[in-house]
Amino acid sequence: MGLLEGKKAFIFGVANDKSIAWAIAQAFHREGAELAFSYAGESVAKRLIPLAESLGSKLVIPCDVRSDEEIAQAFRTVGDVWGGLDILVHSVAFANKDELKGSFLNTTRDGFNLALDISAYSLIALSREAAPLMIGRDGGILTLTYYGGQKVFPSYNIMGVAKAALEMSVRYLAEAMGGDRIRVNAISAGPIRTLAAAGVGGFGQIAGHVADRAPLRRNVCQDEVAGAAVYLSSHLASGVTGEVHFVDSGYNIIGL
Repeated sequence: MGLLEGKKAFIFGVANDKSIAWAIAQAFHREGAELAFSYAGESVAKRLIPLAESLGSKLVIPCDVRSDEEIAQAFRTVGDVWGGLDILVHSVAFANKDELKGSFLNTTRDGFNLALDISAYSLIALSREAAPLMIGRDGGILTLTYYGGQKVFPSYNIMGVAKAALEMSVRYLAEAMGGDRIRVNAISAGPIRTLAAAGVGGFGQIAGHVADRAPLRRNVCQDEVAGAAVYLSSHLASGVTGEVHFVDSGYNIIGL
């Protein structure tokens, strides 16, 4: 029997088969979870629908996380079909490419608001709609972050500020939802070559530096992050909430 047997998981943020969220979906499926997915835009839908079908999922729901109405409708759909929800995975982040190069001083007001809205506030908005479906089910909410939310990385710029807001949101949500036995945690993954990472200037240098300096002397892969996601979403982590769990070959412990 799998660790997530009988659990129902709604996953936001699968862009393609290289996405961390896709590796998490595959791991959840192997452990017995039933899956639903969201997408924003038809170009993503064309890639996502065949992937979802390969795991037996028929719930592929449009949702722009900037719209409270679309978020509410997405969770109504899940509630109508499943009657409840056990796991929410938030793997959503975005900033305009121009904000991810050059000096942080050049951050625009519109760019700041967009990055914080999609990358951080969306976790709050999704959690609010998920909460009624998760009450009494020992539910778990999981988001993806990066060490650039705690320390400065070249060109990460506004995304670092957004990840800092996301990580603090995890802590406040954990307190707000704990009374309903809903846990909220984050995984801070090391640099992994994904569609999102491609937009960060100097990503290759960052990944090379981490591989050279991390205690394990290598970068991590999507499957290693997915393994941690299974743990944090299962009964094995029933006493864990409000945490940022690093999966980065230990790089975050290095001072020099």
